[in-house]
This record gives sequence, C-alpha cells and structure tokens, in this order.
Amino acid sequence: MTKATYISAEGLKKLKGDLDRMLNIERPAISKLIGEAIEKGDISENAEYDAAKDAQGMLEAKIAVLQDQIANARIIDQSKIETDVVQIMNKVTIKNVKNNAVMVYTIVSDHESDLKMAKISVSTPIAKGLLGKKIGDVVEIQVPSGVIPFEIINIELGQ
Repeated sequence: MTKATYISAEGLKKLKGDLDRMLNIERPAISKLIGEAIEKGDISENAEYDAAKDAQGMLEAKIAVLQDQIANARIIDQSKIETDVVQIMNKVTIKNVKNNAVMVYTIVSDHESDLKMAKISVSTPIAKGLLGKKIGDVVEIQVPSGVIPFEIINIELGQ
C-alpha cells in the first residue's frame, strides 16, 4: 500500500496536468514512432524501434508513478496551517548564525519543490531541521559542507 502524499491544491493540479500531457501527447507520439519503425521492416536489428520501445517503457513507468501519486494525494487545507511552529506550507525566514546570511524558504511537498522559487521539499535536511521549531530557535542542520546553525527569524503562511 502506498502512503498518502500531502500536497497543495496547486501541486495536485500540476500533477494532473503532467499526467494529461503524458497520456494525450507523449504516449501517442511514441506509439507513432514505434509504428514508423515497424514499417521500416525487420525490427530485430532496428535501433529506432528499440529506442522507441525504451522510451515507451520509461513513459509508462512515469505515468504509473503519477497515477499512484494522484490516487494517494491528500490536499493540505491551508486554512488549518498555523505559524506558531514551522510546518509544511510555511514560509520560513532563517539566518545563518555564522555569516548572518538571511534566506527565505517555503516548505512544500516533495512534488512541489522548486529551488528557483525558494520552495524546498519537506524531506530536505534544512526543512527536516526546521519542522516543529519556533521563532527565535537556533537549529543546527547538517548540510554537505558541515553543520550550520540557523536562527528562525519569521514563520508565515506560504503561497
């Protein structure tokens, strides 16, 4: 049994859009490539056929994963998100105590993470270290470059 995936309504909409694109655009395109490769004759030594079949297998695996994620999605009710402690869907301002660098991250589900938009996955070391902490708390978080102390400056509702 697959565990529930907690996600925002926006994130679920994106997953459904990805699935729709795979089912209605990518799958027919790969089927067409396979058909064209078969028309060229002997498929036992046809590299185009092999490549198209490989692409089909990878696409079908992605489709199965997305269908599972959507089936097990649980929408996060943002009206119930609080800001007294850090939790998923919070926008958290933290300060690196060593160099005073200030960063702002929104903690989101694994499927919605986007570093360019400052959205970090709830399963990242930084997010894990911040969860359940309050404004003013200093947490030491193990990152690839070592242990860094971060002070929580602010917690607010994320977008």
